[in-house]
Amino acid sequence: MNVTDLIKKFERIFQVQTQPRIFFAPGRINLIGEHTDYNGGHVFPAAISFGTYALAIPRDDQQLRFYSENFPDQGIIEVSLSDLSYKKEDNWTNYPKGMIYYFQQEGYTIDQGFDVFFYGNIPNGAGLSSSASIELVTGVLLEKMYDLTMDRIRMVQLGQKVENHYIGVNSGIMDQFAIGMGRKDQAMLLDCDSLNYQYAPIQLDKHDIIIINTNKRRELADSKYNERRNQCEIALTDLQKHLSIQTLGELTPKQFEENRALIQDKTNQKRAKHAVYENARTLQALEKLKAGELSEFGELINQSHISLRDDYEVTGTELDTIAESAWQQKGVLGARMTGAGFGGCAIAIVEKTEVDNVKQAIEQTYQDKIGYAPTFYVATIGDGAKEIIL
Repeated sequence: MNVTDLIKKFERIFQVQTQPRIFFAPGRINLIGEHTDYNGGHVFPAAISFGTYALAIPRDDQQLRFYSENFPDQGIIEVSLSDLSYKKEDNWTNYPKGMIYYFQQEGYTIDQGFDVFFYGNIPNGAGLSSSASIELVTGVLLEKMYDLTMDRIRMVQLGQKVENHYIGVNSGIMDQFAIGMGRKDQAMLLDCDSLNYQYAPIQLDKHDIIIINTNKRRELADSKYNERRNQCEIALTDLQKHLSIQTLGELTPKQFEENRALIQDKTNQKRAKHAVYENARTLQALEKLKAGELSEFGELINQSHISLRDDYEVTGTELDTIAESAWQQKGVLGARMTGAGFGGCAIAIVEKTEVDNVKQAIEQTYQDKIGYAPTFYVATIGDGAKEIIL
């Protein structure tokens, strides 16, 4: 749906003729660096061309009226600025409500309501972070419509606060950071603890990023995620008996190999190995991209998947089928699962001329082995959250 269509829908839903202001926040992918964030390592995300649009006009009262084209059956949901507390029945609007609430808590004056129309084209359940996209598009809307000045990293932190404290989901800061700080044709190396970051040019003139949704429900992801975190914590505790480290991310692969025998449980050794080696791959990825060595970057992506499959054991048949099929195709630089695992999505970097052939080959293999088809999305790397000026 293009912006003109969205404006027409906005006018129809809210029955106004006023031209709304238009804001956009992308979704994100993580190119490399999976399950490293809670182990004191780096992640390597990028903002993508799919995302969330918000069209809004100010009101002269205290009412907030929310409508989402993604949940049209819920109609317009109305709340008052005087009561922004979390309410289960307010459903998806708790994400923008949470942002407004925390802006006010920071001392910003938001004393007039608005009508707002949301539309997201991020594939549902694909793990590309639609909730963080809603949070950041709301943040930019508040900043621009109320003429406020907020440091962008602070806005990113408020988005995470909405997830952690308002909604009650224990998630890291990568999603909001990538969405708030994204830049066109740039990925970023981010330390989730210190929030130190640097951009890495990713020139994909001759390549596309394909996002491949397994279409498998991710039932296991939460319980296994907690189990993996716990295994890494035990491994760290074992290492700390002899090493003065705070996180696994502080170790180089060489240091890990010299000390791995300190980790008593063999399974926990494998988990820690992934965390250490994957973090090293993120640092190598930065160097390869800065040097314009795309094929070497692609090889790091493949190695990431192998480590997630063999050492961290979070991939599963569906994601392995996609990655392993992609590796065999001409024109594929690299492919791996992205996100928590056990379903969700994989990504592949593919030569533009080979995209159709690669999609066809992966679909055929997947259909034969899994019994249903995956879904493909071609994404580009774009800017972070912003106002769209027509």
